[in-house]
Amino acid sequence: MQDIQLSPQIRKALCVHLGEDAGTEVANLLQRLASRIEELDQGKVDVIPIVPTSHRVVSPREAA
Repeated sequence: MQDIQLSPQIRKALCVHLGEDAGTEVANLLQRLASRIEELDQGKVDVIPIVPTSHRVVSPREAA
C-alpha cells in the first residue's frame, strides 16, 4: 500500500492560516483519513448476484 503524503505547501498553508498546532493537527488528521480510505479501498470486494437477473425475487410481503 502506498503512503499518501500531503505536500509541504499544503502543510505550510494550513499552519499559516490555522496556526502551527492546529495546522499540524489538521494535516495529520487528513493524512490518517487518506490512509484509512486507501486501506478500505484495498479491502473492498465485488458483489456477485446469486440469483440470475432474469428472475424476479418476490419477498414474503409481496406474495401475500
